[in-house]
Amino acid sequence: VLSFVIFICYIASLAASFMMAPLLEFLLALFLFFAYASKLNEKFKGAHWPLADFLRCVTAAIIYFAISIAAVSKYSDGASKAAGVFGFAATIVFAIDFYITFNDLVAFLKQGSSDSPEGRKTEDEDSDSDSD
Repeated sequence: VLSFVIFICYIASLAASFMMAPLLEFLLALFLFFAYASKLNEKFKGAHWPLADFLRCVTAAIIYFAISIAAVSKYSDGASKAAGVFGFAATIVFAIDFYITFNDLVAFLKQGSSDSPEGRKTEDEDSDSDSD
């Protein structure tokens, strides 16, 4: 929602050249929201969903911070200033989401490492078959 508000502010401002970043972030967040809501992450286990969400948060925080500085410092109209302030708020929100998602990503990667070859080796050693 915050990305959509920033997108609207950039459309109404002189800094309309920055409108693409919030639009893409809004669409990507919407896609991931619907992917998690429709449980696509459980159907397509080959994709690393926590990693995709993590990368989205990191890039969004960096991009929002950069374009907010440019919008606040370069343009003097009210809509650009509002977009910059909302952009700084979005930077904080995405940084918090980055922290939460990072913890989920670590848990996801630890879960994936439990299926390592060492786990399969112990199963092979415990088998009673005499195949040589």
